[in-house]
Amino acid sequence: MAVAHEAVKHVEWKRARVSKQRQVTIPLKFFEQAGIKDEVEIGLQGQSIVMRPVRDNVGSDHFADLILQDLIAEGFSGMELLEKFRERQADIRHAARGLLAEAQEAARNHKGTGDDQMKELFGDVMGG
Repeated sequence: MAVAHEAVKHVEWKRARVSKQRQVTIPLKFFEQAGIKDEVEIGLQGQSIVMRPVRDNVGSDHFADLILQDLIAEGFSGMELLEKFRERQADIRHAARGLLAEAQEAARNHKGTGDDQMKELFGDVMGG
């Protein structure tokens, strides 16, 4: 099957059926090469659905560990550690909201195929 869109010419393609329940079987080669275990993250980029394995140690628990590690290294302990931890967690939430707003604005103003951004974001799981 030829793919007309030039931006995806470096991607290996396989055809799959979509069930009535919207389920798709991932080809074994892709499943293994991507390192998928039991969950995936799915995103929409333009008209393309992007799927990648859920990464371990990502999310608020990972950030919590990093925050605590920094605070302990800075010498905080006891109730002062708890207070500083809560402050830094709130700062992260605020920063994340700002990053999300910036990303949404960038997406609205984006021109081009997005191929470079796709490689930057998912290159580690796409072999690129």
